[in-house]
Amino acid sequence: MGETPLKFLIDADHGQFYVQDLEPFDAWMAEHATDPDLPPAGWTEEAVQVHRIGLEPHSISVGTARDDMVESHITVHASAPMTEPTAEHIVEADLDASTGRLAVSSPAILPVDGPSLTVPCGLLRVRVSYLPSEPPAVDTNGGRGDHFLYQIDLWPTDHARQLAVLKQGPIPWAG
Repeated sequence: MGETPLKFLIDADHGQFYVQDLEPFDAWMAEHATDPDLPPAGWTEEAVQVHRIGLEPHSISVGTARDDMVESHITVHASAPMTEPTAEHIVEADLDASTGRLAVSSPAILPVDGPSLTVPCGLLRVRVSYLPSEPPAVDTNGGRGDHFLYQIDLWPTDHARQLAVLKQGPIPWAG
């Protein structure tokens, strides 16, 4: 397991991007997509205001402070890394990656056009850290909101745990 991050820019259209194990996620969506009791992309009111991530089986939606191009790093670790002390907000959740292949996409970027990475098959713990940053060195859509580097750390785990906010950023945020 390497600890070299996958670094990328993505158009976080509608203030979000996704990290998904596509094959099982698509199968789940085929059965549950029209369920009116399930919030789209896992975006409950609490997810929007507090967690900043939306959860669905085999998928994590990362809420961004901008509807714009954003920078992210995804790193696979053998075990839980240290938390980043400069992060404004840190949240952890589980992600079932049964195929060992994750795709990154957004409402504006199809999974086949976004970055992808190989991860250990099975249950992963995911930590999303919101690190204040400078604007990316590319033209952006001129969106409003703070600039963050969205650092995503993944590592295998042998037991499921609840979503946990390790460090709460300001509420409301990105507004």
